[in-house]
Amino acid sequence: MLTTLNKLDTFKSEPNTDFSNNKEVEALKDAIASFREQLGETCPVVIGGEKIFTEDKITSINPGTKREVVGYSSKANREMAERALQTAFKTFDTWKKTAAADRADYLFKAAELMRKRRHELSAVLIIESGKNYEEADAEVSEAIDFLEFYGRSMIQLEEDTHQLKSIPDETNKLKYIPLGVGFIVPPWNFPLAICVGLTVSSVVTGNTTLLKPASNTTIIAYKFFEIMETIGLPDGVINFIPGDSSEIGDYITGHPQTRFVSFTGSKDVGLHINELAGKTAKGQKWIKRVNAEMGGKDGIVIDETADLVSAAKAIVQSAFSFQGQKCSAGSRAIIVESVYDNLVEKIVNLTKELSIGNGEDNHFIGPVIDEKAYKSILNYIEIGRKEAKLVVGGDAGMEEGFYINPTIFVDADQDSTIMQEEIFGPVLAIAKARDWEHAIEIYNNTNYGLTGAFFSTDETRIELAIERMYCGNLYVNRNCTGALVGVHPFGGFNLSGTDSKAGGYDYLKLFSQGKLYTVKH
Repeated sequence: MLTTLNKLDTFKSEPNTDFSNNKEVEALKDAIASFREQLGETCPVVIGGEKIFTEDKITSINPGTKREVVGYSSKANREMAERALQTAFKTFDTWKKTAAADRADYLFKAAELMRKRRHELSAVLIIESGKNYEEADAEVSEAIDFLEFYGRSMIQLEEDTHQLKSIPDETNKLKYIPLGVGFIVPPWNFPLAICVGLTVSSVVTGNTTLLKPASNTTIIAYKFFEIMETIGLPDGVINFIPGDSSEIGDYITGHPQTRFVSFTGSKDVGLHINELAGKTAKGQKWIKRVNAEMGGKDGIVIDETADLVSAAKAIVQSAFSFQGQKCSAGSRAIIVESVYDNLVEKIVNLTKELSIGNGEDNHFIGPVIDEKAYKSILNYIEIGRKEAKLVVGGDAGMEEGFYINPTIFVDADQDSTIMQEEIFGPVLAIAKARDWEHAIEIYNNTNYGLTGAFFSTDETRIELAIERMYCGNLYVNRNCTGALVGVHPFGGFNLSGTDSKAGGYDYLKLFSQGKLYTVKH
């Protein structure tokens, strides 16, 4: 067990699987085949260790083969939500007294078990969310990183002096203590990594939780819950409650015993949660905290001094990895006019080379998550046809799943719908700028502010871009996706969320409150 600050620098990002090794490919294929034997099973609601199977169920569908059911999840109702709240509230009395190092040790044990089950978890992600090998495997690595990093961060927070000053005859201590019961609402696009990150950051700081997974991806969320159960986390610390937001989500958010809400998802849902949480319920004794990440309309700016080959690769990777279903996806490219045509040609050629198909066959472009997303994205494409020039894609892919071909619009106006609204699909809008300063103005013309990238070899411009581009995570001369835990603390400005900086040391303070005590001698 790690117990001292001088061991905290042992954290290293979890290495991804090398799929150039045929043995690893075969091991993952075996895991996929093994998981296929489990398709159609039902996951329970779990409250305080009690497993509850209900007649009313959530159905998880394989987006790559839409007639295939991945599994079912029992659906919690309002009465179960209340039971879960009371269970978590009662469990909090004992869990908050558990030593920080012991709480961290549960995370380290979970990380070790995830390593052993890496391919099993990747197989579920591939089938349930439509990821390819590399995207699924990298998500497992990120989940492990959250466990390892937040475990170490909790020990560091417990031992941190916080730069307190002393005066004669007094001893001062600033200690961060847990808040209470948290409502955890993860998204479907990173249904393991973000689910893990939101949950264990709350748990390791001494809080108890109600975990409501995204309805599209309940099976992988339950796999995580099973891991925490297997490593011996006490019953009631995490209560697993799949269900409808309209049935239990608003109820829990507005409940007087809910202390905080951790949410990742759409802007509209995040604003709704923030509004509900801001109302003081009868009997409520605190101001609820909301930690929200609500998406983005991220962009990449390229000036005429940039390495255009590198820029083209980064734009395609940022726009189309996991079908653009990332809050960090680079859905806008803003290019200065002197290199515009040259770079657009490179982007188009690279996009045409992308393979499309089922994640089980490891294609770069897979399906979007469900029929609702499929219809919404195709509707945005129709809007784009009226606003800009379509040069690639613009149509649906294979009929057996929710496939949409990667789509590129050029000569887009900065105020157009496809440049302003988060599409959350494989759609890239490209705009032309007079010069690099005008390009930054276009980049900043959005209600969001999550990620961005700037390509240039001019050091003065790079310094000014760092100052002027308004976003939580800015990358220079690389893609705007792929934040690593402990390396790139992640969170954005404006309507992208509360800039809570997941994967950073200070993140744990969001689930704690500072208590100062002074002893006079």
